[in-house]
Amino acid sequence: ARRSLASPVVSGVLCPCGSPRAAGTAPGPGAEGGGGSTSPCGRSLCEASEQDRRLRALFQKLDVNRDGALCIHDLAVGLGRLGLHRTELDLLKIVKAGDKDLDGQLDFEEFVHYLQDHEKKLRLVFKSLDKKNDGRIDAQEIVQSLRDLGVKISEQQAEKILKSMDKNGTMTIDWNEWRDYHLLHPVENIPEIILYWKHSTIFDVGENLTVPDEFTVEERQTGMWWRHLVAGGGAGAVSRTCTAPLDRLKVLMQVHASRSNNMCIVGGFTQMIREGGPRSLWRGNGINVLKIAPESAIKFMAYEQIKRFIGTDQEMLRIHERLLAGSLAGAIAQSSIYPMEVLKTRMALRKTGQYSGMLDCAKNILLKEGMAAFYKGYIPNMLGIIPYAGIDLAVYETLKNAWLQRYAVNSADPGVFVLLACGTISSTCGQLASYPLALVRTRMQAQASVEGAPEVTMRGLFKHILKTEGAFGLYRGLAPNFMKVIPAVSISYVVYENLKMTLGVQSR
Repeated sequence: ARRSLASPVVSGVLCPCGSPRAAGTAPGPGAEGGGGSTSPCGRSLCEASEQDRRLRALFQKLDVNRDGALCIHDLAVGLGRLGLHRTELDLLKIVKAGDKDLDGQLDFEEFVHYLQDHEKKLRLVFKSLDKKNDGRIDAQEIVQSLRDLGVKISEQQAEKILKSMDKNGTMTIDWNEWRDYHLLHPVENIPEIILYWKHSTIFDVGENLTVPDEFTVEERQTGMWWRHLVAGGGAGAVSRTCTAPLDRLKVLMQVHASRSNNMCIVGGFTQMIREGGPRSLWRGNGINVLKIAPESAIKFMAYEQIKRFIGTDQEMLRIHERLLAGSLAGAIAQSSIYPMEVLKTRMALRKTGQYSGMLDCAKNILLKEGMAAFYKGYIPNMLGIIPYAGIDLAVYETLKNAWLQRYAVNSADPGVFVLLACGTISSTCGQLASYPLALVRTRMQAQASVEGAPEVTMRGLFKHILKTEGAFGLYRGLAPNFMKVIPAVSISYVVYENLKMTLGVQSR
């Protein structure tokens, strides 16, 4: 029989049921044959003790210098002795993933905890490869899965991969063989997670500053990516139109509210309707919807080009790479369509009869104030991209990973409510972090809408607001802004899912 690349010691670390048994876990109640205790996964106490012994035996084998902790050198030498050769980068990922106290090494508890988390990720990867759902992976499934990732290999090469993991010579890999081989190998992101956890494409809260979503190679090759973007754009248009009254109220409060003019939500709506009737609640919405298409297209194209410039061959960028690429792409897109942002603010603030339409508004600005007026507030807008995109991405990824680690057993699909909750929380946190910059941007955009208003700088405006209104003044209009987040996220999700079906996008 061919010798397995995974040592028998490694092989026995996890239960056949797929539940790692952490050392020191109290045995659960229950009996087998009357009176005997069982472990949480249903194994008898003596079996659980055996697993504890195996875990400790594995830890001791890997602890080359016998100091009670595993460093990168320990793992390199120990795994090498077990026939498991890993690169230094792989070993660094293992230590980084399990090192809770950040001392650069793994003690026994951290090692066991790493194995528990790792097993869940391994099961996700196994499920994504097992296209036939028969609990085994064959050469054809490996070929298909790698093709989905953009890697083309022959069936002979796939068989070679199989042989490296197959213990019993069946030329298929079952769950136990897969787990044993990859037990101490870091798992990368998988296409299924990319597929289910779309974020910026699905949710539209009126501010298009989020980092673009990743698309799997399969989605790119089949043309599904542009259908996702079209569905996302349509969902954004409906969502923004439905929440436009709250958005206009936010702009009015950001520009006109002060200590002497304390505008409340009900009073603001009353004032708008009294001045221009119910239709006035949607002033500025037309340009806000129109800018979705160019902004999304430019941002997506810029993001893909920046990814190529970064030179990564990974399907999904690491978080800091996504933030860098997404922020740069957002800056390029915002720079391209920024005059539309200024128009949106001026149209939202206009009085009845002031302009006959968007073109008339643009013409007036150009004639009276010059081309430079279309870039008022540009600097705070650019500065606002980093905190918004960074915090939104960090919060969303944290919530996503927390859910995947705790609840993802057979699928990475989080379901509607988890996705909505994660999108709402991350968007709210991103907006909260960048709100003072957004307020200053809006006031600078609105400057010339008040006749004879003095020219002010970003720094001067910050100082003026803090001096006259205090820190609270930087958050004027925050209430209607947050009021629109939940309906905006919910509406955009529902419309997105329906448009996806209409456009023939494969269902989740």
